[in-house]
Amino acid sequence: MPQCRWMILAGAVGLLNAVPGLAAPDAARSAAELRAQGLAYRQQGQFEPAIQALRQAVSLAPEDLPGRVSLGWTLHLARQDQAAAAALTKTLQHDPFHVPALNALGIVYLMNDDPVAAAAAHSWAAFLAPDNEIPHYNLSLAWQRLNQPAWAIASAQTAARLEPDNPHPLVALAIAEWSSGDQAAAQQSFQQAVALDARYGNAEFLNFLDEAGFSSAQIALAKQLLAS
Repeated sequence: MPQCRWMILAGAVGLLNAVPGLAAPDAARSAAELRAQGLAYRQQGQFEPAIQALRQAVSLAPEDLPGRVSLGWTLHLARQDQAAAAALTKTLQHDPFHVPALNALGIVYLMNDDPVAAAAAHSWAAFLAPDNEIPHYNLSLAWQRLNQPAWAIASAQTAARLEPDNPHPLVALAIAEWSSGDQAAAQQSFQQAVALDARYGNAEFLNFLDEAGFSSAQIALAKQLLAS
């Protein structure tokens, strides 16, 4: 009888191992390890091995949306923005309400001079997460490029309220106010940014704003404002 029970148990284990999906915990563990490896490569600036590891992680755990966003953002950092947009769009096909994917996709569009698409992505993100500073800030930059200074001002004001210690929304607010013709308000907002971080009073330092989503024209406008 003990031998019979052992044979039944062994058969049951073999049947369970054959059921699709029961290896998922191992796959998830491997995906997590690959994702950590990919992020470590990215931290070191080694984008190709980072992308390879993150792609493998996504193939092992396709329902893991943060893993997909990590892949999309890494492609963006590697200046493969068409592939980044495609990866983030696929993420949104899994869940159109995933705010981190919307934020990342909007930034990709913004930094590739597509303010209309950026405004669409960030507007949806702001609707879903109104207390999230990121979409409001990027919306301000997008609206300013689209010659909608009133909307740009409102978005920048919201971003500055949500993240009062960050100078970027204040600079975005300043250039939006400048675009609207309110030079006094623009100068005041810019001085608030300088009060938070004195480096923003240096015209050369403002070149760094390209990493914060500002276009070359917006950086030039910030420098003009500073000089005034």
